[in-house]
Amino acid sequence: MSSTVSRIPIALTIAGSDSGGGAGIQADLKTFQAFGVFGTSAITAITVQNTLGVTGVHPIPIDTVRAQIAAVAGDLPPAACKTGMLATADLVRAVSASIRHHALPHYVLDPVMVATSGDRLLDADAQQTIVAELVPLAALVTPNLDEATLLAGFAVEDEPSMRRAAAALVEMGARAALLKGGHLRGGELVDVLYDGREWHAWRRPRLETTSTHGTGCTLSAAVAAGLAHGRPLVQAVEHALAFVQRAIERAPGLGKGHGPLNHMVPAPAD
Repeated sequence: MSSTVSRIPIALTIAGSDSGGGAGIQADLKTFQAFGVFGTSAITAITVQNTLGVTGVHPIPIDTVRAQIAAVAGDLPPAACKTGMLATADLVRAVSASIRHHALPHYVLDPVMVATSGDRLLDADAQQTIVAELVPLAALVTPNLDEATLLAGFAVEDEPSMRRAAAALVEMGARAALLKGGHLRGGELVDVLYDGREWHAWRRPRLETTSTHGTGCTLSAAVAAGLAHGRPLVQAVEHALAFVQRAIERAPGLGKGHGPLNHMVPAPAD
């Protein structure tokens, strides 16, 4: 029994809790499970939210966040990790110190700043702290257009500016950047990956849907799961994008606002 368990890769999510179950650690753990990865978590904040919006954000004490990460790293060392909602600059600094101290591998940075509903999930003074503290640690950073605009310092609204922002994030120290095109105008969406040497782009038709709650969390968790399995970055990203696309297409239609994805769709196999 123990030999079977030992072959299951472990991943860690450091993120906020979504009471509505569609984003945050709930989406991450469901995604890890779909990809055959054992999920662990360090909760950074408790949110009061559903598909209609966020009505409360309550950060977890920083010492408790550090202790959660240490508890996981000391007993269940992850093969990959990701961060999501970090809420404050002090928390960003504490998580950065923990990632370095425990040498957490294959770190995927989802720079969560604003919820799908438009509610802010990160203090304004924490933006530059993410650039200084977390971007240089990241194997991959996965901003959407709004997040890329804040991180890069210029408007990101089309494919050329997405490519400039991806290059800027790599220059800031990230080993790779995946610019997500879900907010692009028009009928075709594109996601752009740059690793400092090669460019990759994935194009797909726009889906007319309101079931988009937790897409960023799910995508970054899926990439982390792929990296935990030892897959190359490009393959991990490709599998993650395919998983999210299917999860949106088969969304269960729950809630009265931006509904959750269907995390029960099958994940791509090798």
